[in-house]
Amino acid sequence: MNLFWCTLCERLPLVLNVAFYRTEAGNEPVREWLMELPRESKKLIGTDIKSVQLGWPQGMPLVRKLEHRLWEVRTDLGENAARVIFTLVASQMILLHGFIKKSQKTPSVDLNTARHRKNKL
Repeated sequence: MNLFWCTLCERLPLVLNVAFYRTEAGNEPVREWLMELPRESKKLIGTDIKSVQLGWPQGMPLVRKLEHRLWEVRTDLGENAARVIFTLVASQMILLHGFIKKSQKTPSVDLNTARHRKNKL
């Protein structure tokens, strides 16, 4: 019974708590970015974040690992693509940076912003 239970638990997805990165001034850059987007875009991005929250770990095409302790939620917005870069601290998904992607490669300025915020945690 215990072996069965442990095996079953290992296969269940982890439910994460989601938090927005907060600056020393109390700003939440990802939340502020989301609020500026059109309603439909917010809804699509929110749905994708919730899918990751309720079913971690996820892989492509929804989530891509960028580097050690940094992943991106990938949302198709039709003509554009949105990315939310996050890290994990215990069972908490911390949303570090969000942007609209305009090229194939993740822009270094966006990746560096996420790295900087991760290092401040």
